[in-house]
Amino acid sequence: MSDAARDIVRNNVRDKLARGEVVASMTVRLARSIEIARIAKSAGFDTIYVDVEHSSLSLETTGQICIAAMEIGIAPFVRVPSTRPEHVSRALDAGALGVIAPHIRSAAEARAVVASAKFPPHGGRSTGGGLPHLHYRSFPAAEANAAMNEATIVVVQFETADAIERAEEIAGVEGVDMVLIGTNDLLADMGIPGQYEHGRVREAYARTIAACRKHGKHVGVGGLASRPALAAEFVKMGARYVSTGTDLTFLLAESTARAKQVHSIALS
Repeated sequence: MSDAARDIVRNNVRDKLARGEVVASMTVRLARSIEIARIAKSAGFDTIYVDVEHSSLSLETTGQICIAAMEIGIAPFVRVPSTRPEHVSRALDAGALGVIAPHIRSAAEARAVVASAKFPPHGGRSTGGGLPHLHYRSFPAAEANAAMNEATIVVVQFETADAIERAEEIAGVEGVDMVLIGTNDLLADMGIPGQYEHGRVREAYARTIAACRKHGKHVGVGGLASRPALAAEFVKMGARYVSTGTDLTFLLAESTARAKQVHSIALS
């Protein structure tokens, strides 16, 4: 057993991104038990994120799923329901290795998320002790805080045209690791819902990728599960994180295909 905090808490997503590799993510909205973490790992995903913004999942359930994922080596993130400090810090205390903050529109909002997600000196997150990330062991505060700050990823979501306009100033916020574009909400905000191939989508990704590259940050592709070719295009442009869809969508799609297969059997 290692005696160093930073050897205990590891974030495989941060490691993959540092190597320039592409990260595959699955969203958890339906599952209420830890088996979903093992399923994701067996399927080949690098990470899961529990979507508390768009589901009724409790903090208790979210924490259990996060701890299970962390223990098998895939980084668990949580898309918090809001950027309020109690939502950010409690998700992390429960076992998440990163937060996805929705509806970020300004550098000030991004800085507030970082302040809630990071321990001093990089933020104002309160120390409660006994974190699952550190196997509930006690370490000197300076050592524990440094290890947790290094392992914790802060992801801000761009879901409006305003956010795209301010891409460079938001990407420049110290402590922000990634910008995840929520393509569906972005299209709705732009007044072109469902028009994934619209030129403004490519412009939004190009602008965000350029801003993040300038500041040493990463870009994630979200909302394009039904457009894998377009997601691949953005990866080739420089995005390195792909949200592939939800457990609910995967289950429904496969179930529909199986039912259709049986109903299409010819009786003669």
